[in-house]
Amino acid sequence: MKTTLRPGLSRTESHLVDLPRTIDFMGPDLRIYATPELLRDIEFTSRNLLLEHCDPGEDSVGVGVAFDHTAATPLGMAVRISATVAAVEGRRIVLDVVAHDAMEEIARGQHTRFIVEMAKAKQRLAAKLAKAAAG
Repeated sequence: MKTTLRPGLSRTESHLVDLPRTIDFMGPDLRIYATPELLRDIEFTSRNLLLEHCDPGEDSVGVGVAFDHTAATPLGMAVRISATVAAVEGRRIVLDVVAHDAMEEIARGQHTRFIVEMAKAKQRLAAKLAKAAAG
């Protein structure tokens, strides 16, 4: 992890609320941004911010999230998601996140990610799979 990763750094990304990002259980007239899709977009915005400050062979994984999705965004509207580094605690990074559509704030909260060395993560996963297979 580079020393450039510090509180206050931020990134904003825009996403179009397309059909796969919407709920379908209230019918075609109420296709709105699904909370799980908002979370996915928050994760990717946060990850993209952190990747700029990772060393080669590093990435980040989400380990916690707490946010309120407070307003509906209809199919076809764009959203802006901003992630700001609130705290750097070793490899644990806490980000403040906020999302807006064209009309209003739609979400606010925190997302926690952990910087991982991909080779070590691959080894741990292989060991876990081997242990599970052995029974």
